[in-house]
Amino acid sequence: MPSNRVSGSVYLRRRKRGDKWYLRYRVGDRRFNRLLGPAWMERGRPPNGYFTKRSANEVLQALLTDARRGALPHADPSTGDQTYGDACWEYLRYIEREKRRSSSTVRDYSNAIRTRLLPAFGQKTPVRSITTEDIDAYREQLLEEGKLSLRTIQKLLVMNYSILKRAKRKKWIPSNPAEDAERVTVTRSGDFNVLSPEEVAAVTRAADDDQDAALFQVAAFTGLRMGELRALRWGDVDFANRSVFVRQNRVRAELRKPKSGKVRSVPLIDQAAAALDRLSRRGDFTEASDLVFINETGNYLDDKDLRLRFYGALKRAGLGHKRQEDPPIRFHDLRHTFGTLGAQVWPLRDLQAYMGHAHITTTEIYAHHVPKHNAAEALNQLIDSGEPAEDVRGSVAKAAGGGSR
Repeated sequence: MPSNRVSGSVYLRRRKRGDKWYLRYRVGDRRFNRLLGPAWMERGRPPNGYFTKRSANEVLQALLTDARRGALPHADPSTGDQTYGDACWEYLRYIEREKRRSSSTVRDYSNAIRTRLLPAFGQKTPVRSITTEDIDAYREQLLEEGKLSLRTIQKLLVMNYSILKRAKRKKWIPSNPAEDAERVTVTRSGDFNVLSPEEVAAVTRAADDDQDAALFQVAAFTGLRMGELRALRWGDVDFANRSVFVRQNRVRAELRKPKSGKVRSVPLIDQAAAALDRLSRRGDFTEASDLVFINETGNYLDDKDLRLRFYGALKRAGLGHKRQEDPPIRFHDLRHTFGTLGAQVWPLRDLQAYMGHAHITTTEIYAHHVPKHNAAEALNQLIDSGEPAEDVRGSVAKAAGGGSR
């Protein structure tokens, strides 16, 4: 391709979910627009996956160099010679432009494609040539290497399926070879590490400062996610009606709706209310629009630093061994602490609403924490009575059912 027929530029698009850099380039008579990634407009080194104008231009120049060498993966749609690279970039465009997934999701998908899928199947491999056997071989390779968790392998295979599904929709391939490929099934054990109310109190006392102490208590006794805690504002706290409204979620540097996509309210129990009340008496940043948990400038807390401070408080509280248990405790397990406590007093449907789970099956991981007093007593009666099982089976089933809620 003659060099004088290759040109391009970068441009910035302002979006509610965060500004993004795009590449606009021309190769011969063909024009392309491609999402590059989220824009970093602040000072300092950008986080992984973000681009400054300078780094965006560096990517563009590398792409134009490939174009002059005839090494770009893009193919003419009319030829039927689309590559696996074409299918991947089309899928990223689709989830970002049409499905409107968050920039963090697009960035994660892009990283997985660049580091895992493209090296495995080949950027320039004709997408029509990929077979079910190829996909099965990739699955077997990942399992044999043992470097990735089953959950990660499952995600990669699902992503590859979606990429090829999109290629089929574009009529680049007659069928999706991933449909008949072997799958990886991940079964959740339902096991997780939690703190007792007494242990929550111990960690609170060992916190670095009053704000961290309040945050740990609120996390354990409202079940808010890390991003929901970081985005919580004083206007979301209703002391009079004993409720906390979850309206936003801060993930990395992006503000979005809660994970379920819906606003929800959570009961504000005394322990969490007392912690928030103490925090509301600080000297500044207590207006309705101010964040509840803040850094020194009144802005969002850094999630990584917060996790480290939580683990430090665990150690000082004499609970550092929980980081070595199987599974090791994480900050997110404060949310599980709320779930296990809530399952003991509320019907699972209510707990589902409070935790913002889209499906009851997610909430059911706490079902084994529901008290079984009634069911146990009914079975005791059956054993002690010596009566035929048929005579008391109904009462046992009724009692057991009442306990499951």
